[in-house]
Amino acid sequence: MSVVREADQTNGWLTHIRDLKKSYRGTYWMLRKALKACGEDETHPDYKTLKEMISDVNFAIMWMHTGKRPGNKRGIERRAAYQRDKLMDPLKMQAYVQQHHAGSPANISDDERFRLGEAMRCLSERERECYELAHGHGFPFQYIADMLQISKGSVEQYVRRAQEKISDELRGNLFL
Repeated sequence: MSVVREADQTNGWLTHIRDLKKSYRGTYWMLRKALKACGEDETHPDYKTLKEMISDVNFAIMWMHTGKRPGNKRGIERRAAYQRDKLMDPLKMQAYVQQHHAGSPANISDDERFRLGEAMRCLSERERECYELAHGHGFPFQYIADMLQISKGSVEQYVRRAQEKISDELRGNLFL
């Protein structure tokens, strides 16, 4: 293993996160020396750029060290279920709404179309309309609100409620 690792390092490849962190720390200290060479003079033309670079490198080092984004209280593995779940593939939703039958890989089968239709059956007319415009056509909430002459908050609430209902329907129905 050490032979491969040494060969990779001679070719310029970093094979382990440990080596990557070491490289970033070396960059961090080079930037600190460059900042010190500026004399900590805020009027120096490179002062602001060096401070930003040091901040960015330090952010990356912390991310590699902790394994999660600095500042987050929880890692992705500890997210709540609603934050991890994806209701369905957006391409399938778009194919369902637009009903294209060309040779696109985004097309869905008749069975998938039926299952999605059954899951959306529980939505009110307004929820379905907002959900299809947001997820099927990809329109932003503000555009949908203007189109339907309702507030953006209402659109967000309709879409959120529709997502919850579809999610419950897909989880609860054994045949979908």
